[in-house]
Order: sequence, then structure tokens, then C-alpha cells
Amino acid sequence: MKPFRFGVSIWHVASRTELADKARKIEALGYDVLNFPDHLNERIAPIPAMITAAEATTRLRVGTHVLDNDLRHPVLVAREAAAVDLLTDGRLQLGLGAGSIKSEYDEIGLAFEPGKVRVERLAEAVPIIRKLLAGEEVTFAGRHYRITRHTIAPLPIQKPQPPILIGGIGRQLLALAAREADIVGFAGITFRDGAPPADVSAWRAVEVDKRVAWVREASGDRYDRLELGALVQRVVVTEDRKAAADEMAPRWPPLTPDDILQTPYLLVGTIDQLVEDLQARRQRWGISHYVVHEPYLDDFAPVVARLAGK
Repeated sequence: MKPFRFGVSIWHVASRTELADKARKIEALGYDVLNFPDHLNERIAPIPAMITAAEATTRLRVGTHVLDNDLRHPVLVAREAAAVDLLTDGRLQLGLGAGSIKSEYDEIGLAFEPGKVRVERLAEAVPIIRKLLAGEEVTFAGRHYRITRHTIAPLPIQKPQPPILIGGIGRQLLALAAREADIVGFAGITFRDGAPPADVSAWRAVEVDKRVAWVREASGDRYDRLELGALVQRVVVTEDRKAAADEMAPRWPPLTPDDILQTPYLLVGTIDQLVEDLQARRQRWGISHYVVHEPYLDDFAPVVARLAGK
């Protein structure tokens, strides 16, 4: 089993000083990586933000969780990822995804194509990014991208390239992650047709079983080298986990209270119970890399102190 690693997904940044203070706090609490989402809303642009966070810290990795592939050409992604890794002394974790929010595409006049097409485009982009980051000259002619004898410089510090996380929940995307990623990030939430309401049916334990099996099947002999992760949507530290689950269930249809207490995407209970839950879920599913949203970083910190690196 892989040792536990923990990350935080930052939501709000008002100034350079505020971000630096948050980064230092997250590092001091024992988290491994500070992640920045990639949305066209009030979230800060991830590439420059990672540089500031890294400058304020000494150990903390910085990552994207996850870049929307449709917003950037893979050559640009590779060039910027290489620069970030160089300027952070090799601390980049590069997260990639196929895009999921239709309203963001609509706002900038970008066609929101079916999920199958978006994943196909990401499937072309990832090998291009990997090869460029490894210093290879790339020539590629696909349905979505054409590249002729291109290389990038300077190259990243991490070899052969920074670790790549691919996040998602559908079978096609998880198969891609199984073949190409270093870290498979289970996202849990699906937006049918790219718009609310959120579909959380994949949070049920039996659905997690199914998705881990998909990854195992698609990865072949790579499986033991993969790190499996989950994006946690809520952390509730409470002495009465049953009452909390009963209260939460109506907010997360069609989940039952039992589903809520079993899923890796919601963490509910005392610190001791959360520690035991994560250990049990690693045993069952192999999930060892958990990312929590910024509002829960303090509540979750005692779990990080108990399990990080173990």
C-alpha cells in the first residue's frame, strides 16, 4: 500500500501575502501538496499562484487540480509546467482533466462538446505533454492536435517529468488515467450535460469498487505503480456521526446515511474514526492520496498529523 499523502484545494486568494500565509500554514500542518483548481470564476489563475505558494514554503508541493485541457494547447501546458517545476525546485504536481462546467465554456464562446470528445482530446494531449516534459522532440498528427518536430526548453527538474494526475469519474477518463497518469484522482461528482444538479451516485461504496476495478483492468502491469486519490467534498468532525449522516443525506440525494459513512468523498466522525476510516478505505480501494477543500483544512489537520507518510 502507498503511504498516505494529503492536499488542500485553495478556494480564495485576496493578495500575495494572504496566499503566502496560507501556504506556510498548510505546510506547517503537514499537508503534502497545495492545489489550485482551474475555473473561470473567482478562483485565482493556477499557474502564477503556484509560484507564489512555492516561494513562501520549502517543502510543500504545488499542483493543479485540475487544469481544463480545453482551455490550453498541450504544448503551452508542457512549457508552463516545465517552467513551474524549474522555478519551484521540482515541486510541481500536474493535474489534468477534460473539463466539466458548460457555463464556463458558454461564457467564453467555446463549444462544450460531448464528454466522449473532450476525453478523446485529453487522450491526445497527455502523451504530447509527457513527451515534451521528458525532453523528447514531438511530431504528432491526430484528430485534435498537429505538432511538427517540437521541443521545449528549459526542461523540468523532476525526471522523467513531474508527476501527472488525471482526475475524473467516467470509465473512459479513468481508463486514460490508468494508462497515462502517475496519480488517478477520483472526482466523485458528475455534472450531467455540464450543469447542475450534481450527480453523486458514484459515491456509493459499490460504485467506488467498480471504478477501482476499471482502473486495475485498464492499467495492466502499471497498477502497482499508480497512486489512487480522492477529492473530499466535506469533512465533518463530530462525536455523533450517525446523526450527522442522517442530517446530510437529504442534501446529497440519492445517498443514504450509510452511503455517506462509507464513501471516500465525505469524511464524518471523530478524529479516531476518520483515521480508522481512511485506513480501511486504503485497504479496500488502495486510495492513499486525499485532497480536502480549503474550508476543512483545520478540521482535517489532526488526521494529517496522525497519518501523513504512513
